[in-house]
Amino acid sequence: MSDLFVIAGLGNPGPKYSETRHNAGFWFLDELARSNGVSFRAQGKLQADTARLTLHGKECLLVKPDTFMNHSGQAIRAVTDYFQTDVGQLLVAYDELDLPAGVCRLKSGGGHGGHNGMRDIFRHLSDQEFLRLRIGIGHPGIKDAVTGYVLSRPTAAEEHEIRSAISRAIDVLPDVLCGKLPSAMQSLHTQDTDG
Repeated sequence: MSDLFVIAGLGNPGPKYSETRHNAGFWFLDELARSNGVSFRAQGKLQADTARLTLHGKECLLVKPDTFMNHSGQAIRAVTDYFQTDVGQLLVAYDELDLPAGVCRLKSGGGHGGHNGMRDIFRHLSDQEFLRLRIGIGHPGIKDAVTGYVLSRPTAAEEHEIRSAISRAIDVLPDVLCGKLPSAMQSLHTQDTDG
């Protein structure tokens, strides 16, 4: 098994979707790459754009699937197979309707919560005990409005809240990478409550 830590973000490729709520997982990776001075490049065989960097002494691969959200599992499977990544070395960041904008939650394992990208990852990975970073985007209030909501741009105030939460999530990554998930969760979740 490789000791490479894979940090994947879910979203839809292309400028049409780049500013939409559904791309919060990509926003997380973009900020991580920007703050560490690395750039993404297309990796056809992995069906993703990737960037490699060392974070807090840990070799990491940032992964943005180019398969569109509903087929995210194809790229995640391609990456984990190619690098022989153990599921414990995988963190997936994605948008979460059930959390308000400005809130992020870390957890290990659990269900897909109806998220199409996560549902597809479940289809492609036999072990679902990977780490998740759920990035709150809020809920439109009615189920029929969800598709239009996630595929549209948040208000300026909401976007500020989401990006602030992403920054706080990046701040706890050292603990995540060191295997100190409870500490990272406590720190991140407490900040959300205080904020």
